[in-house]
Amino acid sequence: MDVADFDYGLPPELIAQAPAEARDASRLLVVDRATGTLADHAFRDLPALLRPGDCLVVNDSRVIPARVLAEDVDGRSVELLFVEAVSDGAWRALVRPGRRCRTGAQLRASGARLRVIGVDPDGARVIVRENGTIAALLDAHGVPPLPPYIARHAKPAPEDWERYQTVYAQAPGSVAAPTAGLHFTEATLSSLRAVGVEAHALTLHVGPATFRPVTSPTVEGHVIPAERAVVPAATATAVNRARAESRRVVVVGTTTTRALESAVGADGRVAAFDGDAALTIRPGHRFRAVDALLTNFHLPRSSLLLLVSAYAGRDLTLRAYRHAVAAAYRFYSYGDAMFIDN
Repeated sequence: MDVADFDYGLPPELIAQAPAEARDASRLLVVDRATGTLADHAFRDLPALLRPGDCLVVNDSRVIPARVLAEDVDGRSVELLFVEAVSDGAWRALVRPGRRCRTGAQLRASGARLRVIGVDPDGARVIVRENGTIAALLDAHGVPPLPPYIARHAKPAPEDWERYQTVYAQAPGSVAAPTAGLHFTEATLSSLRAVGVEAHALTLHVGPATFRPVTSPTVEGHVIPAERAVVPAATATAVNRARAESRRVVVVGTTTTRALESAVGADGRVAAFDGDAALTIRPGHRFRAVDALLTNFHLPRSSLLLLVSAYAGRDLTLRAYRHAVAAAYRFYSYGDAMFIDN
């Protein structure tokens, strides 16, 4: 399949530059896979759209303050996005501009002395701090890693510290928010429990692949790098029980989908999982742990749009996106959501 077949037109003014006034004030496009119908709702309607007994699964990864502004020895600016620790004291980081971060380059960031000790095959730099730890640097001077299509990404606003994080975030490790979860409030979760929806969590630390475009001209040629994931035994048991009892498993977000589908064994059951989720979900994938999907609106030709199309079908997905554009839905991380029902 040609990646170009997963394109759509998006006016720039529909790219959300800030969150909605309240988390649950966002809009919700409901897509019925069986009938192909589309219905406009508010996210606050979600408790009325789910069913008693539904098993809701969320990604509780916490976004780390991964972006640091640094300078090279000549005082020129360098932007660092720390992705993950690779050894004692060393972290992988995406850098911009790369020409200022060759192996051996010295950098300074808020008094921290940094040195580039290597370049990985994917272009990420391996960086060490010479006067302390990088974790301490992030805690003291890092900022939320807003995606580059948000104009203020280099200088986040105070509200981004709260709003670019889900209310149920626990385990730190993501460099991008699991954005479908940003719409939930504590009140939403309470309302869901009140109507008989059970909620369970897993963890997938969202990596830099979220920022990277699909470079392969074909869908089959695209591979998403592995991301660290944990599916607790209790969550696996809850999902298996729900499916055995013909209750829906409602998955919040593409990252939760990747983790859950990666944990499905040869017997078709979800198993406890602690490792690298390496599954690339593209059209043709047979879903074995997902009955309904809540997701944001994603970039054209992106791996996330391919995943949604794998679940809902390309034609229905693109028709829903055209409807969302015509109805002036807000797109991407701080934008509105779509609920794909079965």
